[in-house]
Amino acid sequence: MKTSILKFSSAFFLFVCATLQIGAQEITGSWEGKLSVQGTEVPLVFDIKKDADTYSSTMDSPSQGATGIPMDETTFVDNTITIKFVKAGIKYVASLKENTLDGTFFQGGMEFPLSLNKTTKTLPGDTSLPTSDADLEKLANWNPTNYKYSVKDYFARPKARSFSFSPNGTYLSYREKDENAKNHVYVKNLETNEVKKVIEEKEELIRGFGWANDNRLIYVMDKGGNENYHLFAVNIDGTNQKELTPFDGVQVSILEGLKEDKDHMIISMNKNNPQIFEPYKINIISGDLEQLYKNEDPANPINGYQFDKDGKLRGFAKMRNGVNVDLYYTLDGQNYEVMKELSWKDSFSIASFNYASDNPHEAYVISNLDSDKTQIYLYDLKEDKVLKKLFSNDDYDVSGMGLSRNRNYELDYFTYEGEKRYIIPVSKYYKKLHKRITDKFPGYNYSIPDATDYESKYLIYLQSDKLYGKYYSYDAKKDEFKLLYDLMPHLIESDMAEMRPISFKSRDGKTIHGYITLPKEALNGAKVPVVVNPHGGPQGIRDSWGFNPEAQLFASRGYATLQVNFRISGGYGREFLESGFKQIGRKAMDDVEDGLQYVIDKGWVDKDNVAIYGGSHGGYAVLRGLTKTPDLYACGVDYVGVSNIFTFFESFPEYWKPYKEIVKEIWYDSDIPEEKAIMTEVSPVFQIDKIKKPLFVIQGANDPRVNINESDQIVAGLREKGFDVPYMVKYDEGHGFGKEENRIKLYESMMGFLAKNLKKEIKQPLKD
Repeated sequence: MKTSILKFSSAFFLFVCATLQIGAQEITGSWEGKLSVQGTEVPLVFDIKKDADTYSSTMDSPSQGATGIPMDETTFVDNTITIKFVKAGIKYVASLKENTLDGTFFQGGMEFPLSLNKTTKTLPGDTSLPTSDADLEKLANWNPTNYKYSVKDYFARPKARSFSFSPNGTYLSYREKDENAKNHVYVKNLETNEVKKVIEEKEELIRGFGWANDNRLIYVMDKGGNENYHLFAVNIDGTNQKELTPFDGVQVSILEGLKEDKDHMIISMNKNNPQIFEPYKINIISGDLEQLYKNEDPANPINGYQFDKDGKLRGFAKMRNGVNVDLYYTLDGQNYEVMKELSWKDSFSIASFNYASDNPHEAYVISNLDSDKTQIYLYDLKEDKVLKKLFSNDDYDVSGMGLSRNRNYELDYFTYEGEKRYIIPVSKYYKKLHKRITDKFPGYNYSIPDATDYESKYLIYLQSDKLYGKYYSYDAKKDEFKLLYDLMPHLIESDMAEMRPISFKSRDGKTIHGYITLPKEALNGAKVPVVVNPHGGPQGIRDSWGFNPEAQLFASRGYATLQVNFRISGGYGREFLESGFKQIGRKAMDDVEDGLQYVIDKGWVDKDNVAIYGGSHGGYAVLRGLTKTPDLYACGVDYVGVSNIFTFFESFPEYWKPYKEIVKEIWYDSDIPEEKAIMTEVSPVFQIDKIKKPLFVIQGANDPRVNINESDQIVAGLREKGFDVPYMVKYDEGHGFGKEENRIKLYESMMGFLAKNLKKEIKQPLKD
């Protein structure tokens, strides 16, 4: 029987993690083997444990990035294991022969031989490299403890957070932390004040949750930070909890909530092929799936679907030749024709259809096709023409807009991000609401994270550079604000540091924006140590004004924080973004250095007392900074950063691979000799001899974006040169630490490292 390898691979790894029962001594431990399907070998690892008379096991599928997958049924009779995964219709039967399991794997009428050998399960990366917990504790102890606020004060999660009304406003959901730092989800009946725990957080983190309808919540989880998100649902009384997408190695995202169809939503999954995503309509009660469209060309995949409020697929964006995008649109709901042929660099996205119009093809579009900055237009998709330009800003990209479903989709406001986030009211209703909020809370940025369907209640979220965040409820009928929750009441605003917008000219004349957070010593005229903090991404990402726990922690220790929105950052227009292509590690780093020189020239910071710290691309920038300008920095902290651009490209997760040609246009193309030479030049692992200042490296072992090999390479290379490189690895984390205890350990060690390597004294200004 002919079958699709890729289709098969999305299901096969669900099979074996059922319990393996053989003799107690023989079967516990790890077993590995390779399943051969049409000439493709897929490695599998099974880890078996025993508790009393019951066996349990998990499975890893390294090629799928899936680890610790539990199965649901195993029997052992007469030295024969029978393993079943009922939902997928999969069975594995094998006999134990010393240190080998010889058997057959069955799926959908097909049979495949599968032999497993006893092995020692290995953790990701080189396990000889991480620094011991005891030595990291010694590093943390370099940081003095006589400060008003501890690391935990900044990085322990709030006792409660993530508030949201049910659509009808009867209930309020939120997360609340227990004594073990587990963040469970609760629902409060606002009429009776009864509170119910509906989702319990156990070993894996609840990565997000929300209301599906008035009676049911949805939430997502992955395993150890591997980003293969699964979708779950539960009733508001905690009953009928169900995993809706039990497909391991598959990543789920939500495309449409379907307000008009309360028992369904539209999701996307790479279930049939790990490289590409397809849309499904899912029943949030039963989990029944209906595939809505097929994405069958991995070389030219669909990378965005446009559904309307009724769940109808109106259009999609399809890659062409790896770097171009064709926009397809349907007039009859069945046939999809190319409406526009674009480059991947072009911006043309449908923010929403205009449901207030009699023209079903009228939409709000955010586009930069006719301008450097993205603007918002009213657009006729059938005629492929602009009806009206609605909003633009000369200096910044327009980022969004708001509509009122309750008021027949009236246009309420536009938003853009400049030095701060700005809301531009449009409708009469929203102008009044906006004025009411800003008059009540002057000087703060506000957002409305939630409102009831009939706009009777609003959640108002306030933040500033000195305020971590407060939730207020607003009763529209009573015109009444109530403080719902202060997320971090112990962080007193008057104790926090100012985050000041800055702008300067780069060495080649480009205007660059950013922020400097200054401790009180700097405001009093002293030159203070500074932590240069390049952002991640790098393309399309930017630093923003608001409360930054890292910058506030640094300020509390007397350090300034410099954040530069270097070329390739988002929000400043197309030319600025594209000016950073092929400049990662080069002109993008020049901008960071020029920003540092600017704050030195201002007299705020000590040029001899500079650290550099960042995560992801920011971690790469740390390593690049220590090799590009080795005398500029006193030390560096690399958090999940790229060290070798060649191996970084080779380790892309499957769902990134269709966009590799785009990544080459942003970074570098090794097939072009000149660019291959640049890749070698700007890959820090090849420039280790230039590093002469202390480095601290931090990595999540399950990181699917920046593989642990990136950190292993730089640590091993430096240690071979005799460098003492502290290296923190957490084996239950991915691309950034999500668990509170790990985050606190990270920052405690980082602050010890900075205290050890930055000079303690603060330079006072010269007296006349």
